[in-house]
Amino acid sequence: MKNKRNIVSVAAIAAVAFAGHAMAQEQVVKIGQTGPLSGPNAFAGKDNENGVRLAIEELNAKKIAVGGKTLKFVQVSEDDQCDAKAGVAVAQKLVDDNVKFVMGPYCSGVAIPASRVYSQGDTLVSTVGTNPKVTMGGYKNLYRIIASDNQIGSAMAVYAAKVLKATKVGVIDDRTAFGQGVAEEFVKEAKKQGLTVLGQEFTTDKSVDFQPILTRLKAQDPQAIFFGGYAPQAAPMVRQMKGLGMSAKLLGGDTLCSPEMGKIGGDAVNDVVYCAQGGTMLDKAAGGAAFKAKFKKRFNLDPDAYAASFYDQLMFIGEAIEKTGSVDQNKVAAYLNKTSYKGAVGTYSYDDKGNMTQAPITVSTFKNAAPTPLASY
Repeated sequence: MKNKRNIVSVAAIAAVAFAGHAMAQEQVVKIGQTGPLSGPNAFAGKDNENGVRLAIEELNAKKIAVGGKTLKFVQVSEDDQCDAKAGVAVAQKLVDDNVKFVMGPYCSGVAIPASRVYSQGDTLVSTVGTNPKVTMGGYKNLYRIIASDNQIGSAMAVYAAKVLKATKVGVIDDRTAFGQGVAEEFVKEAKKQGLTVLGQEFTTDKSVDFQPILTRLKAQDPQAIFFGGYAPQAAPMVRQMKGLGMSAKLLGGDTLCSPEMGKIGGDAVNDVVYCAQGGTMLDKAAGGAAFKAKFKKRFNLDPDAYAASFYDQLMFIGEAIEKTGSVDQNKVAAYLNKTSYKGAVGTYSYDDKGNMTQAPITVSTFKNAAPTPLASY
């Protein structure tokens, strides 16, 4: 009996030793993800989170080795609530936790102040914040992985003039960094295109009653209204436009190109809402259909606006780690700065400010309360 116990003890010790050896041969790489995981924009934050998760699972399956150790990518998700104060606190938490790669933020109003914290923490950040100011702070290792408001706002003004043949437009923005920025870009280009901007109205990203400002705009008979803001406000806005008997189209940026618009707005959005977002049409991009299929298989959901962009950028970062043989964020950034990567929804390469050098834009409308791409430019 004594010998049997000894054998068991030796076996147990060997198992522990083997496990310790395996652990020693593994290196954890934390991937931070920051976005609105609660509140009205949680649908977007969770979609971004899933895009990151899918890339992490694929990178772990590749068993990338650096310095003789197999890398284990681990997702660290934080809820920044699309709020500047919360977003800065999240940034500090991730920096304090020594997270050197961060995917996010989603909202420009978070990305602008948080970028200083990340820069001070020597962190590589990949954001979908579209306000031009996001990449104007001079911070290194900061990448905007989609088109900026300059491109999105101006694209919708050109579309309004050239395709919708509008001559008179109204403008509403929600006073957020994103909403104000994209509306300003729309107005600039609208004037260049010879459109008459009838008036600019303002609301907030918490409002649900737009009757007073819509009534004022209705009196001026615009053919289109550009809204700088998010889907949770745009959807009730378009329902109220319908209730007032307005025939104007509602135009917007990438935040309106969401299934959430149809869920809240119902049939009021059909052939009325037009939006522009960075990237080519997912179904027509070279790897778009394959990405959409594996995303649906993994999460039982269709990808929303930016899951594919976050997935692509993290796979690009994974390639950089593999090619450089390093998890040092500065070496990874140097690789991103000199190389391009063909992803599911586009080719990723960056200028000296961290903006995409090729940032295609897709214009969509809604059919059967679902976003339907019309054309890419």
